[in-house]
Amino acid sequence: MPDTAPASIAALDRHGIAARIARDIPEGWYVNLGIGIPTLVAEHVPLQREVIFHSENGVLGVGPSPAPGAVNPWLINAGKQPVTLRPGGAFIHHADSFAIIRGNHLDLCVLGAFEVAENGDIANWATGKNDAASAVGGAMDLAVGAKRLWVAMEHTTKDGMPRLVERCTYPLTASGAVKRVYTNLAMLEITPRGFVVLEMVRGLDFEQLQRSTGAQLFHPE
Repeated sequence: MPDTAPASIAALDRHGIAARIARDIPEGWYVNLGIGIPTLVAEHVPLQREVIFHSENGVLGVGPSPAPGAVNPWLINAGKQPVTLRPGGAFIHHADSFAIIRGNHLDLCVLGAFEVAENGDIANWATGKNDAASAVGGAMDLAVGAKRLWVAMEHTTKDGMPRLVERCTYPLTASGAVKRVYTNLAMLEITPRGFVVLEMVRGLDFEQLQRSTGAQLFHPE
């Protein structure tokens, strides 16, 4: 049944989801950020921490968004958004960038998704409507090439339908790849049992979260 979070629940906004992910990224990891909520993660990692953000169009050391009036039109991420370069950052050939991905050199990739299944399947590629980046693109390489795949997403659609499901109904980007999901309501680990709830936002109880989810949820063992 469709369900939405009551007003008393402290659901996270897009920056809140990104900030929560940023806190969990260990020092020294190489991380790729997908289009959408994931790109905001770079805004929430302090400059004194060493997290090396990778963009598949050939940038290592991506920094936060530039200040208004300080945009370099030649410095963009894979989603065509203007970015900055952290000290020590570098530009690399496109082929070398994908060699990093396919060679299993990324510690983590964070992607958005339309659906995630309880077995770790992910469906996240767009159809090209509204000038969005269309087709599966580099996400399929990232989903299987990175050592870990985390997903950042809203827990439900705008109509209140669940995005965490037993089986994906959209075309898959990758099968069995997702290890963790961060939503505006909870953080969940994907295990052989399915979705294990590690954390929920303030004001939300387990039964409410279950009603917003299209698959069985489990408590940590």
